[in-house]
Amino acid sequence: MPGIARLAPGQAFPPTSQALDYPNGLLAAGGTLTPERLIEAYRRGIFPWYEAPQPVLWWTPDPRSVLYPRELHVSRSLRKTLRRDQWQLSVDRDFSAVMRHCAAPRTTGPGTWIGPEMLTAYATLHRLGIAHSIEVRDPDDALVGGLYGLALGRVFFGESMFSRIPGGSRIALVGLVHILRRGGFRLVDCQMESRHMNSMGARTISRLDFEAELDHTVDAFVDPAIWTLPATCGDLLL
Repeated sequence: MPGIARLAPGQAFPPTSQALDYPNGLLAAGGTLTPERLIEAYRRGIFPWYEAPQPVLWWTPDPRSVLYPRELHVSRSLRKTLRRDQWQLSVDRDFSAVMRHCAAPRTTGPGTWIGPEMLTAYATLHRLGIAHSIEVRDPDDALVGGLYGLALGRVFFGESMFSRIPGGSRIALVGLVHILRRGGFRLVDCQMESRHMNSMGARTISRLDFEAELDHTVDAFVDPAIWTLPATCGDLLL
């Protein structure tokens, strides 16, 4: 791939200013998804996104989609769903299952970029207490919605979400923000702009502004005890 750095083992990422304009944010190729490499990447606002058998591709788009927890938009219809209080909530109970659901084929097309290498790498980050999942369950305890991502300091780097019921991923996002507000988190990184996240209150900021946010937040201490939720979604409105 002309125009981007090829990472040798142990080689640092190039300056993010070298990322391509098209495709937007492509910075480098190569390397492996070790915990050390992933943490180094996310701390700088870089994330992996690729499909095997491609090499790992590293991205830092400009502008960047972010959600400030205080700006979460909960629609009238979503509030009605939450008030019904029929869905159960859990945190980090089955991280790997959430990832597998996110990787499954969608009704609108094929599966996602989440292959075996990604599943293994992020499961390792979960065991290290860095990656977290929010789960939405039906009365029979089956997973019907959820999301996962990484927490570094007071930034949550969202990776993917899924729904098996109308609004399942939205309920999970409300649950996540419930936690993040309690922990004093600054923002949720949504990576690329999407209509779905914009409808929940996300907006775009420049790469430089995003990196400035990271500089002030990724090293903050956050009590790991914040990663709990009420048993059912109705309590998210309290």
